[in-house]
Amino acid sequence: MSSALARLSVSTARLAGVPHVDYAHLLGLAPEYLDDDRCRIPSATAVRIAELATGRLAWPDLAVLLTGSSRVGALGVWDYLITAAPTPLQGIRDAADLFATVADVGSDRLQVSVDGGQVTISHSNRADMVHEAACAIRAYGLGLYRRRLGEAARRELTPVKVSLAAAAPERHDALVRLYGTRAIDFEAPTSSITFLTADLTVRSPHAQPGLSPVLRQHAENTLNTARPLHIWLDLFHTALESAGEEEDFTLEAVARRMSLSARTLQRRLVEHGTTWSSEVDKIRRDRVTRLLRDTKLSVEAIAGRTGYADARALRRAVQRWHGTTPVSLRHTVFQ
Repeated sequence: MSSALARLSVSTARLAGVPHVDYAHLLGLAPEYLDDDRCRIPSATAVRIAELATGRLAWPDLAVLLTGSSRVGALGVWDYLITAAPTPLQGIRDAADLFATVADVGSDRLQVSVDGGQVTISHSNRADMVHEAACAIRAYGLGLYRRRLGEAARRELTPVKVSLAAAAPERHDALVRLYGTRAIDFEAPTSSITFLTADLTVRSPHAQPGLSPVLRQHAENTLNTARPLHIWLDLFHTALESAGEEEDFTLEAVARRMSLSARTLQRRLVEHGTTWSSEVDKIRRDRVTRLLRDTKLSVEAIAGRTGYADARALRRAVQRWHGTTPVSLRHTVFQ
């Protein structure tokens, strides 16, 4: 992710009352990295900060705090792709095309779809619906898009509806303030916010002829000159993802790939705030989701390819990850 987004995460953690000592050691937060706009900070750093923050705030409150801290320009050129475009719709499309300028597109996706009189903007990531830090990040994404589009149109925009890939919190008032509507659905497959097309196709007051292509070129140059920072966990993920068939998908096999003992690998994972079983669950989720999206294999065949005892076990896993069935996920999320 961009150092600008990392700076926003740090400042929000401060506001949430998270002690600096709890996250200062994370990779990318030293001044020489955090203050360098050419640096790309590991997304695991921001996730860990969000986890610390949700230990002090409910995830809806963290989403509100993040959105409130996201003034125009806080996220660099990406912000201006939205506010300086000819229309808000063109701006959010440019922002989706160049989402990598600010976010880690390996874990988070921004998509825009137009269906007649409505525009739906979706923010998805691979984390579970019960992971509060991920819920806060997804909810923040929708709040940020609403704020930027309103700034582009120079008026408050009220969405037609909001859908969140999160369980309903005890109180909804923070989210109602964030989105300006009570039309909020929970436990959706993907978090999304929907506006009337007419609200997003009016000419933006900030629009200047020829500015959008210049900003897009600047955003592309920013990506081309970026310097990513890598951590041990990145190396582990590479080894895990490169594991072949199921018989090689074991703790011992991955440890050998990394020239470690199985016990050392387990200890290093705990030091990085995760476990072997949770990482295996993530890689299985990614493989299952990819096979549902990209192939026409039956649920039974996918279960066999990904190490599940049977289709029933796979269905339980998909329900836990996405809150829906494999068939519904295949037809509603990726098509």
